[in-house]
Amino acid sequence: MKKMIIFILCSLLCFGYCALIFSIHSGSNFYMIWALGGLFFAGLAVMTHFDLWNRIPVGIKYVAGGILIMSVIIFVVVEGCIISSFRAKGEPNLDYIIVLGAQVKENGPSAALKFRLDEAYDYLLENENTLCIVSGGQGYNEPCSEAQGMYDYLTERGVDGKRIIMEDKSTDTSENIDYSAVFLDKENDRVGIVTNNFHVFRGVHLAKHKGIKHVCGISADSNVIFQLNNMVREFFGIIKDLVYGNLI
Repeated sequence: MKKMIIFILCSLLCFGYCALIFSIHSGSNFYMIWALGGLFFAGLAVMTHFDLWNRIPVGIKYVAGGILIMSVIIFVVVEGCIISSFRAKGEPNLDYIIVLGAQVKENGPSAALKFRLDEAYDYLLENENTLCIVSGGQGYNEPCSEAQGMYDYLTERGVDGKRIIMEDKSTDTSENIDYSAVFLDKENDRVGIVTNNFHVFRGVHLAKHKGIKHVCGISADSNVIFQLNNMVREFFGIIKDLVYGNLI
């Protein structure tokens, strides 16, 4: 009975978090992962109530248990890598910083993108010779390219537009780095990747894979309420880039 109650509570929490993520209209369908989680725990509750688990052949139980344990180990290792870059603050007097794009809304940059831009603004204020590449194309639900939205935000805050280079064709993090690298001397320029804390590890390692020799991360904050969603989403982003050979 206790197990069933726990599974039901977990199911309700997943569905509730799914609704919360959906409510911010982030432009991503990743919120559905929480609906799937809700269905998973609901299924476990049903299996517990009808004692279906004990009817499953032992061999299948061992296989399922092994897959689950391996998945948990991989998840923990990847999340550890992500967390290791949470406090990255870069180096002074870099040649370039690259601000990775995120959603731009009708009223300006999304909350996640504002965190990145505010971190970039502070860095540019303290390092007057550093140039800034703002990277991101225009999505179907965006009023302008992410690069244009970032340029407008920074210049409105007083950053000299001559210090900002716009890369407005990329559609994902890998392309952010790839297309921004065109403006760099990859062998000699010192480059900082500016993005939210959960995203720094992947951004820096993508840059290294693209051949940028001297690269570091500059971590911006992120919304605490949505951090769990961001961390899980980033896990799948890293797995995807590993599968496509973008990180190794």
